[in-house]
Amino acid sequence: MLESTVDSLRRFVPKSLLSRLIVLLLAAVITAQALSSLIWVTQLKSRHYENVEGMANQIAFSISSTVRFFKSLPLEFRHIVLDQLRRMGGSRFFVTFNSEHIDIEPTPDTELKRAVLNEVNQVIYSELGTDIELHSEFSLAQSLRVFNNDIRLLDLPPGWGHHSLLMDPYKTPILVVQVGLEEDEWLYLATLMPTPDGLLDSDYLPKDRIWFMGFTVILVILCSLFVVRWLTRPIKLLSKAAEDLGKDIDRPPLPEKGSTELKAAARTFNAMQKRLKRYIEDRETLFSAISHDLKTPITRLRLRAEMLDDERQREKFVQDLQDLETMVHGALQCVKDTAIHENPMNIDMESLLKEICDGANLKDLCVTLHGHPVKPFWGKPFALKRAFTNIVDNAVFYGKTAEVNLYEEGSNVIIRVRDHGPGVSAKDQEKIFEPYVRLEKSRNRNTGGSGLGLSIVRNIIHGHGGIINVRNHLEGGFEVEISLPRQQNQMIAMAQKEA
Repeated sequence: MLESTVDSLRRFVPKSLLSRLIVLLLAAVITAQALSSLIWVTQLKSRHYENVEGMANQIAFSISSTVRFFKSLPLEFRHIVLDQLRRMGGSRFFVTFNSEHIDIEPTPDTELKRAVLNEVNQVIYSELGTDIELHSEFSLAQSLRVFNNDIRLLDLPPGWGHHSLLMDPYKTPILVVQVGLEEDEWLYLATLMPTPDGLLDSDYLPKDRIWFMGFTVILVILCSLFVVRWLTRPIKLLSKAAEDLGKDIDRPPLPEKGSTELKAAARTFNAMQKRLKRYIEDRETLFSAISHDLKTPITRLRLRAEMLDDERQREKFVQDLQDLETMVHGALQCVKDTAIHENPMNIDMESLLKEICDGANLKDLCVTLHGHPVKPFWGKPFALKRAFTNIVDNAVFYGKTAEVNLYEEGSNVIIRVRDHGPGVSAKDQEKIFEPYVRLEKSRNRNTGGSGLGLSIVRNIIHGHGGIINVRNHLEGGFEVEISLPRQQNQMIAMAQKEA
């Protein structure tokens, strides 16, 4: 269960270096933006709390002074002074006297609200003493009652406190402090915080900052796409060069430019290519030398064999020498055919196959060509002709008649060659591409060949980036299917043209 979950998660992991770098950069930018925003919000919130608590401290001192002032007045003058203050509008508080404690409908409880009320109560107790009866709470204007639990603030005339309490009646919390003065007499004070949004939920992360963060992330992604593509492009070129090296050992060397690491990689790759070319040239020279050196003793042995008196022994001796010469010639031909030095070009595949089929039909009509015209294919014409000729000759040899089909499938050119012979067993199908393996069991190399043909064919097809498959046909006979990718060969052409 755990392994299946891990495997399912791995499918979402980016595969290419480009996508992995972009994901990592994106994660780093988002993390950095999130951390900076968190620090920003934390600092703003802390500063906001400090400002509101400072305002609460000042309001509490003002409330304490107001309470002391009214307590110092004779009872009969308190209402007179209060009326004069209302007419003058000279107080930041809404003040009134009530004969009972008024029930306040509180606002929702928050951490900031509790901090403000604690600060107000602490200052008032410190200024007026702890023996007073004190009630403080926050309420909203639409539910606030101001006189004896039956008159609301919104029912009062406009001059009774609207200018100080009704800036935003539906959202702004109002601080209400009730202090007991005498028996059945309560001093009622209501006020707003110095900033109307003091206790509101502040927008610590405004929309403009969110838009800025989003714009920054998008800009970083675009820049990352450009920069990462620019950085990974030499790696793609190196990978492409390594792939092309298996098809064309004489491809142009990599340009040694870019960063220090890329220069070193290109220099190492070019040195490896030179060593491979030198190795192949040395191998060809070695086989040529061996073939040349063996011809003289083989010829000498053949002349001596002709001098034998026993005719039967002479024929066997000559046949062994002929087999030895054929094997040496086949080994040398294998080396030469798998490393054909010719320039690639656009090939008309239909004309090439028609020429091969016509060559096989010199005596009888035994090979037919079917298919549709395809676009020119970029490759080595002599090498491909060698490969297809070998396949067609094998089909005619083992099946007497053969059919060649040519068509295009996506970006691939498909060639199918089917004979009408007995087919090949599954066991032998795995061996026919090995060197010196012959399906014809006789010892006559003039009929069965040296067994190097299909090995050479496979090397030529692989050198063009293609795939070769063999199978028995459902209706009888043996079928060889070759798939040559057009896209890869076009990239080779473009690289050589640029060179």
